[in-house]
Amino acid sequence: MTGTAPAAETAGNGEAPAAFLEVRDLKIHFPTDDGLVKSVDGLSFQVERGRTLGIVGESGSGKSVTSLGILGLHNKRNARVSGEIWLDGKELVDAAESEVRRLRGRDMAMIFQDPLSSMHPFYTVGQQIVEAYRVHNDVSKQVARKHAVDMLGKVGIPRPDQRVDDYPHQFSGGMRQRAMIAMALSCDPELLIADEPTTALDVTVQAQILDLIRDLQEEFNSAVIMITHDLGVVAELADDILVMYAGRSVEQASVDNTFHRPLHPYTWGLLGSMPRLDRERSERLLPIMGSPPSLINVPPGCAFHPRCPYKDLNDGKSETERPELVEVEPGHKAACHLPLERRREIWTDEIRPKL
Repeated sequence: MTGTAPAAETAGNGEAPAAFLEVRDLKIHFPTDDGLVKSVDGLSFQVERGRTLGIVGESGSGKSVTSLGILGLHNKRNARVSGEIWLDGKELVDAAESEVRRLRGRDMAMIFQDPLSSMHPFYTVGQQIVEAYRVHNDVSKQVARKHAVDMLGKVGIPRPDQRVDDYPHQFSGGMRQRAMIAMALSCDPELLIADEPTTALDVTVQAQILDLIRDLQEEFNSAVIMITHDLGVVAELADDILVMYAGRSVEQASVDNTFHRPLHPYTWGLLGSMPRLDRERSERLLPIMGSPPSLINVPPGCAFHPRCPYKDLNDGKSETERPELVEVEPGHKAACHLPLERRREIWTDEIRPKL
């Protein structure tokens, strides 16, 4: 399916997508000898132009698998992808691979987690940006090279007219990340996905990279998805936050609601595990007890219940019934069996005073 679909064909609910990017009931499963790995298992969210969505969660929660699914980078021989991904009125899950390839780089692009392994070591940084640009633009190598130099300068690479001929190993970690951003933005994509863009960078460079992404977003009015396990990063950059656990969304809210009025015990755990520098902490960090579940054998009921200190307050529903993601207040969704007022009491009386 390519192009803009008629309203009757746009989605399972019969409504055309309103947001620039809309993901509906996305499932990405991987058959293995040990069983079916349900990396993403019914995920829905949307992002508007000019806004940033932060996707957070522990390692293995399905964040990066989601981003690769949006870009159509999963091998369909090894992955079972279902649901709907709408990008500016185009449905991508059922689209031809050639159509998704045409959109990738031009309409949507990604900053990968490790720029050293994501960039080819045998080609200069400039050659790789030139190639990315010429795939979608019918220009000469000279014009593309000038564009590469301009992009490197825009992301803060010193002496870009000289560094354009350097190889990735000649760049520092922060400069490689900037070069990756330059490559991702070379065709002015309307959707930018940043997968752990500040991993392994020192805090000064982290701040520079986040400032750079914010400035470029303002310039191009791009929709941005920031994937990270660091709540400090999303607090700095995101407008909205999606909290993932075991391949599903357990909470979606604005940044303000996520940090000041969270409504899911897993989100409380993430906040309790985050170091705070704005005030003196009298107690140790509050880790989330236990480990994330196997995505082959996800616990029945609420996937978080084996680690949840409040599971016994639900009359056994946590072990048997999977909570649905429901809107508990405008723009704020959570998937939890605990009554809403009880969650608010726990947050106000027990959790918040400890943070």
